[in-house]
Amino acid sequence: MLFIRGSNNRYRVAAEDDVIFEALQIYNRYFSRGEALTDPDKAKDCIKLKLAPLEHEVFLGVFLDNQHKVIACEELFRGTIDGASVYPREVVKTALQHNAAALIFAHNHPSGISQPSQADRVITEKLKSALALIDIRVLDHFVVGEAVYSFAEHGLL
Repeated sequence: MLFIRGSNNRYRVAAEDDVIFEALQIYNRYFSRGEALTDPDKAKDCIKLKLAPLEHEVFLGVFLDNQHKVIACEELFRGTIDGASVYPREVVKTALQHNAAALIFAHNHPSGISQPSQADRVITEKLKSALALIDIRVLDHFVVGEAVYSFAEHGLL
C-alpha cells in the first residue's frame, strides 16, 4: 500500500491515478533536456511506462547529444492498433533540427507482444542507414509490449 502527503500535510492512501501521475513526473524528469541516458534498463522502464498503456502504436525518438544526454523525446509517428507508418525523411529532418548525435527509437505493440515484426526490422535498418549518412548513430530500438525488446541486446543493430 502506498501513501502520499496531501496539501494539508496529512497522509492518505494513494489512488491509482496518483501513482500514474507521479510515475509520469519521473518519466518527464528522466527524459528532460540534459539528463544522460547511461542505464539501458532505466531507459527501458521509462519508455515502457510511456508506451505500454496506449491502445494504438506510437513511434518515439529520443534525441541525444555526444555524451548521450537527452536533447528531446518526441512522438514521431502515431498509428492504429496494429501499425504505424514511419518515414525516414521525417526522422532525419527532426534529428537535424535537434542537432542530435545519436538516437534511440521506441514503439509499442498494443497486442502486448514485444517481439519485433519483419517490418520493424526493415524500418530500423532503413533509419540506421539514412542516419548514418549524416553521422547520427542509432543506439537502440525498443519494442514495448508486456516486456521490452531491445534490438541492441539481441545484436540487431
